[in-house]
Amino acid sequence: MEDCIFCKLANGIFDSATIYEDGLFRVILDLGPASKGHALILPKQHYANIYELPEELAMKTMALAKRMVEVMTKALACDGFNLVQNNGEAAGQTVFHFHMHLIPRYKGDHAGFGWNDGKLTDEVKAEVMSKVQAELVRAE
Repeated sequence: MEDCIFCKLANGIFDSATIYEDGLFRVILDLGPASKGHALILPKQHYANIYELPEELAMKTMALAKRMVEVMTKALACDGFNLVQNNGEAAGQTVFHFHMHLIPRYKGDHAGFGWNDGKLTDEVKAEVMSKVQAELVRAE
């Protein structure tokens, strides 16, 4: 897409701190990092979100994330990793080009993100299980 900044970053039109690139993806350091080494996996082709992403590319994204996390953990001596992928404005997506955040975590870094824990009631559990299972059957 002509006006998509992540398309331009992924395809080298704009300069970026690229730490990995292949024919499908570019991995760059985030300009607003949550922690030292925070990176983004960007597919070179435009997909707004995971709903548009082909299943094969989704699998390749996760395989690349695993590889990058292994390499980055050794290189940065971090203590853990968050993989974050937001879909839709309500979920915190602000750039509508599929991307995955790779966020190195260090003991005591206070880089957290989170939510307030709720409680899974029997009523909600039954409703969600029923609706999701019915949709899985329809999707097959």
